[in-house]
Amino acid sequence: MADKSATQRQEDGDSAAEISEVGWEVFCKLCLCEQPTTATRELQSCNCVFCVACLQQYVQLAIMEGGGAPITCPDMACQKSGVLLDSEIASLVSEGQVELYQRLSFERGVKLDPSKAWCPVLECQAVCSLQPSTEGQPGAVPCTTCRAVFCSACRGAWLDGHACSEQQPMMSPSHGSRPHGDADLPIKQCPVCGIYIERNQGCAQMLCKSCKHTFCWYCLQNLDGDIFLRHYDKGPCRNKLGHSRASVMWNRTQVVGILVGVSIVVLVTSPLLLLASPCILCCICKPCRAKNKKKKRKKDLSQPDSSTS
Repeated sequence: MADKSATQRQEDGDSAAEISEVGWEVFCKLCLCEQPTTATRELQSCNCVFCVACLQQYVQLAIMEGGGAPITCPDMACQKSGVLLDSEIASLVSEGQVELYQRLSFERGVKLDPSKAWCPVLECQAVCSLQPSTEGQPGAVPCTTCRAVFCSACRGAWLDGHACSEQQPMMSPSHGSRPHGDADLPIKQCPVCGIYIERNQGCAQMLCKSCKHTFCWYCLQNLDGDIFLRHYDKGPCRNKLGHSRASVMWNRTQVVGILVGVSIVVLVTSPLLLLASPCILCCICKPCRAKNKKKKRKKDLSQPDSSTS
């Protein structure tokens, strides 16, 4: 009896060790698989949990295609809109990729900062500070590194009697007032995150790849909740969506059809589920009853054996 109890304790200890090593499983929304907690990582900004392998691939892709933009939580339904910290990025990718991300992030910060500019001299490439000029007109910018002087608008050499071809006020994208000619520009900045977006052709409803913000290309108005695209029915952007009226109506018909179809399915299946609920409960309870009967039989068989011993 002592030997049996010792072996049983050893087996229990081994099973407990295996459970502690494996741990509880967590569902990863990226690979759609359950992973042990030892192979997962929790983001500090939003507390979302993903497996380490998926996070590594996601961060590598975000560095290569994000252009230095902040790496957000890969969960599209994240309520906190978490952003990965620099320490988390460094622990998921190699040192070379971390240096690449820091360089791209710095270059993006210079591009988005209206008070900074790159020196146009190829051998220099220093960051120069732009001094605000009168009425927002271009002015001379001296480089403290190579001593070159260039125009703040066209980046050309500043000479006596310089005539810049871009005689327009220099304005930050955060300002509300914009020139009327900006509607035809091929490159604009996202009104939320400020990343540069180029539109070659197609629809005027734009989706920012960095912050997933939907907006109108012409007036930069928010279109996140406009599923029927009513913004292009009136106002200055009327009939500027880039699609024909028939295609817009067909899109709206599809959206309405999907909503109506889902509601019909819910209305039809709800009474059927109520009628079938007793059968479902019986089917669920039958295996439970069979298991309970088997347990009672085992207990009844084990009781006479213990009495004889």
